Amino acid sequence: MNNTTHLPVNPYLPAPLALPLSLVPGKTYSQVMARLLNKLFGPELADGELDFLEGKIMRVDVVDAKLHFSITLSQGVLAAADTKCPHDLSIEGSIYDFLLLATRREDADTLFFNRRLRLGGDTELGLYVKNFLDALELDDRIGPFLQMMNGATTLIGRIPRLAIPKLPFPKLGRRS
Repeated sequence: MNNTTHLPVNPYLPAPLALPLSLVPGKTYSQVMARLLNKLFGPELADGELDFLEGKIMRVDVVDAKLHFSITLSQGVLAAADTKCPHDLSIEGSIYDFLLLATRREDADTLFFNRRLRLGGDTELGLYVKNFLDALELDDRIGPFLQMMNGATTLIGRIPRLAIPKLPFPKLGRRS
């Protein structure tokens, strides 16, 4: 009897689509994400709901897309952090799993429990981030963008994980 649990296949971004993303430096992603998140979380930043990030560096790695960014909170504003600096918290996963989280098709607890998202560093800081995201209501702010993310999630979810078949290699030997 086999007691191992098999998790569902985790869709991933195919390498040819990830290649252009991997050519952009992490610093650029960090700057773009900081600007985007400042706009998105404007009310929460004004209310001090992200103060737990003050002086801390959070790194996010989207492994299949080969991109990463680091952000910090400085004087009430999210800012790009040097991706080479040590980070206090890291969150790693596939683009599909981050989309599942962003579109609320899957909750963070399930993704972490099933090891689809991996957390490293300061677990207390990670819990603050998780609780912040769980309490966040963005539907009214990003309605059309949310529809686009839902479409992307569905599309990536349909990409089969291709197994590379093992080809038999001819035995090398002397010719007679």
